[in-house]
Amino acid sequence: MAFPSTALRRVVTASAVTAAIALGPLLTAIAQAVPLTGAGATFPVPLYERYIAEFKKSNPDIEVSYQGVGSGAGIRQVIAGTIDFGGSDAAMTDEDMAKVKNGVILVPTAGGAVAVVYNLPFVPNLKLSRSVLPDIFAGKIKKWNDPRIAKINPGAKLPDSEIKPVVRADGSGTSFIFTNHLSAISPSFKSEIGIGTAPKWPGNPLKGKGNPGVAKAVSGAEGTIGYVEYAYTKQNQGIQSAWVENKKGKFLPPSISDTNKALSTVVIPPDTNRVFIGDPDDGYPIAGLTWLMVYKQYDSPEKAAAIKKFVSWILNDGQNLNASLDYVRIPAKDAQRIASEVNSGVKP
Repeated sequence: MAFPSTALRRVVTASAVTAAIALGPLLTAIAQAVPLTGAGATFPVPLYERYIAEFKKSNPDIEVSYQGVGSGAGIRQVIAGTIDFGGSDAAMTDEDMAKVKNGVILVPTAGGAVAVVYNLPFVPNLKLSRSVLPDIFAGKIKKWNDPRIAKINPGAKLPDSEIKPVVRADGSGTSFIFTNHLSAISPSFKSEIGIGTAPKWPGNPLKGKGNPGVAKAVSGAEGTIGYVEYAYTKQNQGIQSAWVENKKGKFLPPSISDTNKALSTVVIPPDTNRVFIGDPDDGYPIAGLTWLMVYKQYDSPEKAAAIKKFVSWILNDGQNLNASLDYVRIPAKDAQRIASEVNSGVKP
């Protein structure tokens, strides 16, 4: 029997109405979700990925994304206004901040260590002194069995082979933290190479994009040495971390406890929220902070409210996640002050 066309239309119409009623709240939620796009430093990517996943659970109406493209690219995109927030381990300079049309607030989110990683299968716990480490990356020590390395590693089976440095291919806050330390402990390194997100390394070193690229390059070739954020050594279980000498003459591997010790006396100045640690008095010596860069003015009330909520969550609940991913938390008094600064300083 043929189904009457009028009845069929009624059934279809009723079904569409029923579906629209059922899906209405979902469609409304999707339509109202506020997107926040971020990009920048790879140093905090493992932490930021966790932040975003946890934040989403209690804030389904805000869609946050973050792409690790390097600190230099993050700063450039904030200046250009092409993202909603940026990330950098080299806090913006006053000159950079002056270029941001809508103004910018620096938000420290975590501290972390830069590990010196190497690939010598038969040399565990390689020690590198304050004089040796800068000279390796300055190209002045070229072989693994150099007498200066051998002297501080007695009994080690150091090969008679070339040292192959691996550095960042992109503008990098990790490079900034690393060269900031090397410049602090070596006047010759400071004058010849200096501090920067994209240093002019001597010779023709191997290069990797982001922390993952450097970790992969070191893992894949014997005789290499590079530098990565500590969390990436946990993700690459076979990678070796050197023991580096601190100001007190102690040789230490990277660890969350010794990084906490290094950063424990750091004072975050309230006028800029910007501080750099070149050579801490104690603890693991290659350490620094990482920052979000948020605008003072957004193009809609929704985005302004969303960024305030995201930053507030990071500086409160989010800080409880830092240690589990091998990052240092921001002191509570500084976190509260900066959250208030963002809450009052960000406008639609």
